[in-house]
Amino acid sequence: MDYSKQLLEKFANKTARVAVMGMGYVGLPFATVFAEAGFHVTGVDPVKEKMDKINRGESYIMDVPTEKVAALVKAGKLEGTTDYSVLASVDAVAICVPTPLRQTGDPDLSFIVSAAEGLAPYVHAGMVVVLESSTYPGTTRELVLPTLTDKSKLKLGEELFVAFSPERVDPGRTDWTTKNTPKVIGGMTEKCTEVAAGWYKQALDTVVPVSSTEVAEMAKLLENTFRMINIGFVNELALMCDRLGVDVWEVIDAAATKPFGFMKFQPGPGLGGHCIPIDPLYLSWKLRSLNYTARFIELASEINTSMPRFAVSRVQDALNDHSKSLKGSKVLVLGAAYKPDIDDLRESPSIDVMRLLQQKGALVSYHDPYIPHIKHDNWEISSVTDLMAAVKSADCVVIVTNHKVYDYPEILKNSQLIVDTRNALGKLGFKNPKVVRL
Repeated sequence: MDYSKQLLEKFANKTARVAVMGMGYVGLPFATVFAEAGFHVTGVDPVKEKMDKINRGESYIMDVPTEKVAALVKAGKLEGTTDYSVLASVDAVAICVPTPLRQTGDPDLSFIVSAAEGLAPYVHAGMVVVLESSTYPGTTRELVLPTLTDKSKLKLGEELFVAFSPERVDPGRTDWTTKNTPKVIGGMTEKCTEVAAGWYKQALDTVVPVSSTEVAEMAKLLENTFRMINIGFVNELALMCDRLGVDVWEVIDAAATKPFGFMKFQPGPGLGGHCIPIDPLYLSWKLRSLNYTARFIELASEINTSMPRFAVSRVQDALNDHSKSLKGSKVLVLGAAYKPDIDDLRESPSIDVMRLLQQKGALVSYHDPYIPHIKHDNWEISSVTDLMAAVKSADCVVIVTNHKVYDYPEILKNSQLIVDTRNALGKLGFKNPKVVRL
């Protein structure tokens, strides 16, 4: 039997059944896009609470409206389960699980391993499996493939089709989404690429096939390493400008007027999110096993991880200039999410800033309209309920995440002192005696 032809026909007429393993920031948007395209999609996730919400027609991801989930569930196109046995009856599986770092800085592949082991008993001839989780080059070939084939003995590229396609989700964006962001995909064989691309083309606007899983894995790391290194450079520029007594934001805006040969990056209090702070370190770790030091990555990481301390030092110096000690001062942090206008706390530098301030004796509070409560390790804190009252009573307001919903002119008017790590105040903060910019 020609399983590749059979699968391609099922994809073309939308009769293929799809499963998405891991229904988080990547998996849920992926599942809804394919359900909207006409496929029956089953989300598989061990967190029962999330699967129950899906089956009630509720969303738990800001980028996916509840109305969309409800409509797809009602139409019988989307469902959620914690039961891995449903995988026995599906034709296509996307693995969208997280890939964090361990505290030692090594890759934590336990979620990928768990997903592959959960899928393995139900792998069958005529199935395509695509790993979406960001990871180091070689993961699909060295880790996922053996788990799926050692017991099943299915022939790769003939009975079972395995590929890698890096997720490119940027939470909070409406211009580039799962559907219209070009999708790189590389298979273990040419036939694997053909089948996986044939699946993705039915729901995604642009599919970019490459020659192998390693190329696709490396492409993802290049994208995020490029950003991480350039952010590291501009963060170091901020440190230089501080020593020189020059406003880094004015320097960047001036340089950005050049219409060629310059790409604008902005400094900040640290890196956050599920990709940029983590993915390059996967590459650095992999290369260490090959006796190669990724010097740019490690230097940029060193600079970026130092930025929360630099931000705190700016707060300390600003208070000192106003004849106040950081210890005992009321410091209000604005924004906890790792980027504006989302509720994603992953790797957010705001947590480091707040904890460092507390360690130095500051009386820390925070406000974030999207994150009412933070629980991190053994540390907990809740967002203040009355923003402007907190602004008025604070000795210093620190803008860590520049949410658009904030009324910055009003915050400036009612504050005693502001440390703006994101240039959220723009021209309002330039040479204003109440404002210290990063």
